[in-house]
Amino acid sequence: MASLRHLPTALQKSFEHRRVLKVIAGLGNFDSVSVEMVSRAAGSGGADLLDVACRPDLIEMAILASGLPVCASAVEPALFPQAIEAGASMIEIGNYDSFYPKGRFFSASEVIDLTLQTRKLLPHVVMSVTVPHVLPLDQQAQLTVDLVEAGADIIQTEGGTSSRALSAGALGMIEKAAPTLAAVSTISEHLHKEEINVPLLCASGLSSITVPMAFAAGASGVGVGSAVNRLNDSIAMLAVIRRLREAMFSFQSQYESI
Repeated sequence: MASLRHLPTALQKSFEHRRVLKVIAGLGNFDSVSVEMVSRAAGSGGADLLDVACRPDLIEMAILASGLPVCASAVEPALFPQAIEAGASMIEIGNYDSFYPKGRFFSASEVIDLTLQTRKLLPHVVMSVTVPHVLPLDQQAQLTVDLVEAGADIIQTEGGTSSRALSAGALGMIEKAAPTLAAVSTISEHLHKEEINVPLLCASGLSSITVPMAFAAGASGVGVGSAVNRLNDSIAMLAVIRRLREAMFSFQSQYESI
């Protein structure tokens, strides 16, 4: 299993202090204009990490546009070596949100197999693996343990596509984030009992209202995608990212003062 010390120093420190903000351009987003816009906003807005689709030209462009470490995401292990050659600092299996509307679901055994294949190809590269939210929470927790044994360095949760906000405003944002928050809380508690120390990234369906909840539930970082990449205006993207960062700092300041 690779060590986080292979990551750029600033990103290592963000993981160490549990304050990682990852902006996600989208595993299925191959629109170079969109990816560049998200990349520039992430770099200017104070993100720690940028997540893009596993294609060399997008990775190279994202690094130049953002000035940030890039995580390359895919569900095909064979794509990852070229991503590292293009300059990606780490890789990620998942997330799977873009596949669910197509009726494509990932089982626990399939995710473990993808992890083993990827680790065999890249034994020394930092690897994050997403736990499918379609699994019951207890199975998500057990899968996390199995993934760490298979070589995962970071675990990511998801769930935004499975929930529909029934309310407006802050309550609706909480309803939207409920699945991924529940996953982080359950997995964090299970890992603590198993005495396993691995960073958790909470992603999918988050907002400035629910990002602090993710950290309170045990996350080391958060991943935000559609709240940013669905926008068509770079200024609006920048504003969202800065609002997310401010929400993180506000929570951490209050937490440290307790």
